Amino acid sequence: MISQAIILAAGHGKRMQPLTHNTPKPLLTVGGKALIEYHIERLCAAGIHRIVINTGRLGQQFEDKLGNGERYGVNLLYSHEGNEPLETGGGIVNALPLFQNNYFIAINGDIWTDYNFAKLHQHTRQTCHLVLVDNPAHNLQGDFAFSRGELSNTGAKRYTFSGMAVYDRALFNDATATAFSLAPLLRQAIDKQQASAELYMGKWFDIGTPQRLAELDQTLTGSTS
Repeated sequence: MISQAIILAAGHGKRMQPLTHNTPKPLLTVGGKALIEYHIERLCAAGIHRIVINTGRLGQQFEDKLGNGERYGVNLLYSHEGNEPLETGGGIVNALPLFQNNYFIAINGDIWTDYNFAKLHQHTRQTCHLVLVDNPAHNLQGDFAFSRGELSNTGAKRYTFSGMAVYDRALFNDATATAFSLAPLLRQAIDKQQASAELYMGKWFDIGTPQRLAELDQTLTGSTS
């Protein structure tokens, strides 16, 4: 059973300006609470109680808002990167010393989903397991090919990487805590047949623009008491 997770929250959020001039994107309010709080609550419900949050510019706001996680029933730890984010790959490598075990869940801090993270506990056989979703309007070409349960870098039927995954620490054995994207490591793992995936058809929102944030807020406000 996986006991730890990282929420990737260090990006500048440039596409969300002016909303992110003074507030990190994962701390923007949607449906009455900060976007990142939905992740924390769902991770706690799935039995994940050790959560690392990597932060960049305005990073102190996360600690000010979320504290040590006690009120959520979790233990929150922070991996501060300073004003220049290390991107998805470097951010995870920088946070590795805060993990206690080999496998961990990773979630992008700028998405919202009703995915049940407890489903990820079973995926500790490969170096990575990716959750894919149908291609949204802003990524019609998709990211990875997935057909009949097989994940590949080439193929006609492509889906979008949701920003939710399970990783083995071994995936980062040859990486350093410098700025780099996670995508090349994932493609290498796929080529080596060390990766698996699933397709999720539930609710998933990529909060990349103020308009998408407003649309999600309207959805949550209309469906949540």
